[in-house]
Amino acid sequence: MDVLLTPRESARFIAENSQDVFIDSEGVRRVAELLLAKASGPELRVEGWKTLHELNPRAADEAAVNWVFVVDTLNFSFWSERDEHKCLVTYKGKTYSGYWSLCAAVNRALDEGIPITSASYYATVTLDQVQHIFRSDTDVSMPLIEERHRILNETGKILLEKFGGSFINCIRKSEKSAQKLMHLVVENFPSYRDVTQFEGKRISFYKRAQILVADTWSVLEGKGDGFFKDISSITMFADYRLPQILVYLGALKYSNELLKKLLKGEMLSYGDKQEVEIRGCSLWCVELIRDCLLELIEKKGEKPNGEINSILLDFYLWDYARDHREDMEGIPFHRTRCIYY
Repeated sequence: MDVLLTPRESARFIAENSQDVFIDSEGVRRVAELLLAKASGPELRVEGWKTLHELNPRAADEAAVNWVFVVDTLNFSFWSERDEHKCLVTYKGKTYSGYWSLCAAVNRALDEGIPITSASYYATVTLDQVQHIFRSDTDVSMPLIEERHRILNETGKILLEKFGGSFINCIRKSEKSAQKLMHLVVENFPSYRDVTQFEGKRISFYKRAQILVADTWSVLEGKGDGFFKDISSITMFADYRLPQILVYLGALKYSNELLKKLLKGEMLSYGDKQEVEIRGCSLWCVELIRDCLLELIEKKGEKPNGEINSILLDFYLWDYARDHREDMEGIPFHRTRCIYY
């Protein structure tokens, strides 16, 4: 069988062979300069995961880790067919959409006494219960709800059988290695196997497995069970929002043919050549931005407030995309409906 390239190797190979998506080196530098202003602030620190987002757990304990595991197991496909038709969840007087609607629904369920973060509960949860837990304030339900139900059952059973029902036991088997944890997740939980083909090679993005490692690191504040000696080996998480913001910032460019397709709202299948190019080039683009940012920091002779890695750049750019959504109206995101992102 062909060798399976790591997400970083995959991204480099895709960027070198891409025909419809291109990385702009001037744009890469401009984004690195934008980030340089943030390098000493809270936005590019592991603590920002908690301090900047009210729905994330405040604690750094086993319950918080199990919250992260459930949320990342269901962290896929939130985009709406039309902007005015969205799944919305109101929690504590505030209404959330997209990924945050998932987090709000999980927190609402916990407040209602539903043990949604307990493997013994979600291993046997019914579709009706899942539909109730993730109910929307609008008549637009959360996308792929049957898939979410199937994946919760499958994942809960595996967590009970192999890891005593708690994700903390999986983390402890990783021996402080982010790569080992990512591979443990991918090997044991089928829904995390974000793998496809490109130009005759087997490539991986592992979007949800990598974000699970990153969120574990963040919720545990990089300490204790959350310390990983190789955390910088985790790349950005190739989804549909990050490419959009990278195009907006001028670091990524699309061919006219691809742009026309995206502006028409045409769907791209998972594994489609152009879909793979968008994800791979955006991943490699963030690696180049990080390298450029680290060079700029070194030139200034400054010391950042801690580790600057692709995880923190992804978190920052993803938030930046949400804050600049209106400015990005003319820049389409790619539409792919799947369980991997």
